[in-house]
Amino acid sequence: MAKSSKLVAAKRGRVLLVRRKRDGLWMFPGGRKRARESAKDCLRREIKEELPKLKLGRVRLWKEVEAKNRRSGRKMSDAIFVAAKAAGRLKIGDKKEIDKAIWRKPRGIRLTPTSRYIRDKLFPKSS
Repeated sequence: MAKSSKLVAAKRGRVLLVRRKRDGLWMFPGGRKRARESAKDCLRREIKEELPKLKLGRVRLWKEVEAKNRRSGRKMSDAIFVAAKAAGRLKIGDKKEIDKAIWRKPRGIRLTPTSRYIRDKLFPKSS
């Protein structure tokens, strides 16, 4: 069972990313599950907290990832969801945790290890 949930929303070749305040790294929005909370409920709560004006269409589970980061040794335990549609203003709700949200191409930006994994699997480099 995944310990956190992440959202992948893409439109016109761009993905939705948020910047963590504590280290300036970018990531796909989401966060940690609470006790007795499903992965999908966690995702909806986290999105409402982080980006309260964002409206999501149908959300489906893409993959649950349990892996170890080779660099840091930290374990990844994430349920990764893909949104069929996302719209609305990118107004930050939780300003203590994140300070910016953008739609942009997923390359050429400093991402968290989990977000790099998601990017590399869902948006591989064009050959």
